[in-house]
Amino acid sequence: MTTLTPADTVGEFVRRSPKLARVFENFGIDYCCGGKRPLVQACEKRGIDIAEVMRQLDVCESSDEAQNLIDVDSMSLTELADHIEATHHAYLREELPRLEFMTEKVSRVHGDKNENLHRMRDAFVALKAELEPHMMKEERVLFPIVRQLEASADRPQLHSGTVANPIRQMEHEHDIAGEALAILRESTDGYTPPDWACNTYRAMLESLARLEADMHQHIHKENNVLFVKVQSIE
Repeated sequence: MTTLTPADTVGEFVRRSPKLARVFENFGIDYCCGGKRPLVQACEKRGIDIAEVMRQLDVCESSDEAQNLIDVDSMSLTELADHIEATHHAYLREELPRLEFMTEKVSRVHGDKNENLHRMRDAFVALKAELEPHMMKEERVLFPIVRQLEASADRPQLHSGTVANPIRQMEHEHDIAGEALAILRESTDGYTPPDWACNTYRAMLESLARLEADMHQHIHKENNVLFVKVQSIE
C-alpha cells in the first residue's frame, strides 16, 4: 500500500489516501478526533486484529473504484479552508435545523417506547450548540489567520500570539463533538430503526448517520491536515 506501518497514525493513513477512511469506518476506528493515535494502538483499543485491518487497507488502496473523496492533502491551505467552509460548514448550516426538528419530534412522539430517544435528543442538542459557534470562530478567527500565514512571506503578528492557541481550542471542541456523535450512535443502536419506526424516525436515523460520516471527514481534514500544515508553516 505505502511505506506506512501500524506504528503510523490513523490520520496519516487517511491523509495519504482519503479512500482508506471507509476501511476505518467499517471497523469503527476513529480517524478524526483519534487520528493522532498509532494504528496499532487504535486496533488494540477496540480489540481488532491489526493484520486484518492492514489487509483490508491494502485491498482498498489497490482498488480502482471511483471515490467521492477529494485529495485535500494536495490543496493549498487557503484552498482547504475554503473547501471546508463551502462543503462541511454549508452542509451543517442546512442540516442542523432540519435535524433539530426531526430529533425533537421523534423523541417527543416515540420517547415513551424507547427512552434512549431522549438521550439521543440531548446529545444532538449539545452537538448543535457546540458546532454553531465553533464554525463562526473558525470562519472569523482561525481561517483568516491560516490564509494570512500562507500569503505572508514573513511571519505576521497575530492577535492570538501563535496559531497554536486557536487550534488547540478547536481541537478541544472537536473532541466534545466526537463525544456527542458517539452518544448519537450508541443511543440509536448504530442508527438502526426498530420494526415499528415511522418514516420520520427512519429518515432521522439516516440523516444522523450521514451527519456522523460528514463530521468524521470534516474533523479529519482539520485536525490531521490543515492544522498540522499551518503549524509547520508558522
